[in-house]
Amino acid sequence: MYFENVNPPEKYKISALGDHALTVILSDIIDETINQKIIALFYHLQKQNLFFVKDIIPAYSSITIVYDVVAVRKNNSSAFSFIKNEIEKAMMNCDWNINPTTKKIEIPVCYDVSLGIDLEEMAQQKNISVDEIIQLHCKKIYRVYMIGFLPGFAYMGSVDEKIITPRKKQPRIKVHAGSVGIAGEQTGIYPFDSPGGWNIVGQTPFKLFDANRVNPVFAEAGDEIKFVPIELDEFKKLKEFL
Repeated sequence: MYFENVNPPEKYKISALGDHALTVILSDIIDETINQKIIALFYHLQKQNLFFVKDIIPAYSSITIVYDVVAVRKNNSSAFSFIKNEIEKAMMNCDWNINPTTKKIEIPVCYDVSLGIDLEEMAQQKNISVDEIIQLHCKKIYRVYMIGFLPGFAYMGSVDEKIITPRKKQPRIKVHAGSVGIAGEQTGIYPFDSPGGWNIVGQTPFKLFDANRVNPVFAEAGDEIKFVPIELDEFKKLKEFL
């Protein structure tokens, strides 16, 4: 995916996040161009090797920099003011058109109602068929906006407006690993068994996080995901193999 004319942000806000982190906020909406700016800044800051940076965490439309307070305060009375100034200087020199190589990934998903345990309820709520929900969920290529909540949990968007569904009012105590869910206009996959309130439409046999891999996270921000429907028998075979 290439973004033309990705200009520097005209407006932004930098806020303290506790006593050892700050957040740069570009917007409060889900937007691909804004997210591309966040990713560009993420890679730019990584290359700077700033001595005070402990971690850089990109999100939909913001990025958080965790810093070493002790290292900064040796020569500066206000750690936040110093870091804010350094980050703003880095933003002035950022190549906002940077387009790091991203992966295009196909993920097999079984949409059988035994695994897509919310499909029938969603179909009833929206007055459409289960098959139409599946078709609409599969037809799009989704952008990974951020990784969060759990290691390897990819927040992706945006689903077709016909299947936008709010989170469940009562979260489940346990959602099985590999479950594919919808929350609002987002879709995502649970990498582990976990509590969760997303509407489950299917399940993938793929392992989304593996600490034994060189890169334990299956997908990263900026990647493109395509869901490929598979039958229950194939799901079971792949589950045993993977």
